[in-house]
Amino acid sequence: MAFLLPAATLFLAGVASAQSLPDQAQVIDQLSFNVLESVPPPAEMNSTNVPGLTAQSAYDKPFHVYHEDFLDIIGSNPTLTLVARTDSDPLFHEAVVWYPPTDEIFFVQNAGAMAAGTGLNKSAIIQKIALAEADAVRTLRNASGLVTVTTVPSNPMVINPNGATNYRGEIMYMGEGQGEDIAPSIYVMNPLPPYNTTVVLNNYFGRQFNSLNDVVIHPVTKDVYFTDTWYGYLQDFRPPLGLPNQVYRMTPSTGAVTVVSDQLVSPNGLTFSPNGSYAYVTDTGSALGFYGTNQSAPSTIYRFAVSPTTGKFSDQTVFAFPSPGFPDGVHCDTNGNVYSGCGDGVQVWNPAGVLIGKIFTGTTAANFAFGGQGRMVICGETELFYATLAATGAVVRGQMS
Repeated sequence: MAFLLPAATLFLAGVASAQSLPDQAQVIDQLSFNVLESVPPPAEMNSTNVPGLTAQSAYDKPFHVYHEDFLDIIGSNPTLTLVARTDSDPLFHEAVVWYPPTDEIFFVQNAGAMAAGTGLNKSAIIQKIALAEADAVRTLRNASGLVTVTTVPSNPMVINPNGATNYRGEIMYMGEGQGEDIAPSIYVMNPLPPYNTTVVLNNYFGRQFNSLNDVVIHPVTKDVYFTDTWYGYLQDFRPPLGLPNQVYRMTPSTGAVTVVSDQLVSPNGLTFSPNGSYAYVTDTGSALGFYGTNQSAPSTIYRFAVSPTTGKFSDQTVFAFPSPGFPDGVHCDTNGNVYSGCGDGVQVWNPAGVLIGKIFTGTTAANFAFGGQGRMVICGETELFYATLAATGAVVRGQMS
């Protein structure tokens, strides 16, 4: 680990110079906004911008360097390209998964968003893009309309999909459910036509889950870990809660489902360190769906120790408290750095929990995915971004096949 230097001293220390900084990168001097001339009241929450920067200047050079280690992550020529957008329909929301055999990225529409009309009346949809098309326009900042977004007709349909992950050569989806009668379910979908699906779990000892949210596979045991929270209820397409909001583990070989943590207000995204010894879980307790926000509730990434014998979580500690917005999807790269979709794009911390950089999109990034070496797709609700950088996402062996 390199010696920690404030971003303002990067140039003076010889770590980087104006000439060596990538074209789309800028150094963020945190000392420059430690004292502001005017600090807005709590009701005027900063939802996207970096203090001291305009939205345009932040987006013009979207790779924000808070620590020298971020330069190794982004490499010498990182790029950020807008590849698709809509006027209001949040088509680019969650469940971002790379499928290597076809080199495609899958993602889903926002379930329950008013602008989409999804949730109770109709299900959110699954979509995909070809990374070859995105890579062909990587030198452009705005390539909206040049990359084909294809609807994926899952069959039977995954109802209100949210989180997803690669699973034994297929894609595992968390379905949030719909109304009282369509229970939240875990689906496995064939990523190739006819996109056939199978439900592998739809209850906890006969009780409906609340709204299944996100999922990850443990890199050692290959057990399935998933979060269940209350966003279907907070977006008016699921009934009041019948279980606590919790984190679960499912052992595929036996079907056993156990609770590994009940200590979070709204457990959301989750991932593991590359060796599986730690779990990172985002708690978006401050985000209340149609009912606004509670800024005094958690908006936090927690780290847990994972028992190598029981798989249970322990030693909960605050890993990061991102700002602006809320931490949602969370992933690690091969070096154990932690990335999370937040209110201004993707934020990145080293394993010690130090913010080292951001990929600034200027909009909420609910989730994202690495697409192999040096590629990333970021979902920004009404905008879809393609980024190139140097880092590689951590991959569970056997997860792809």
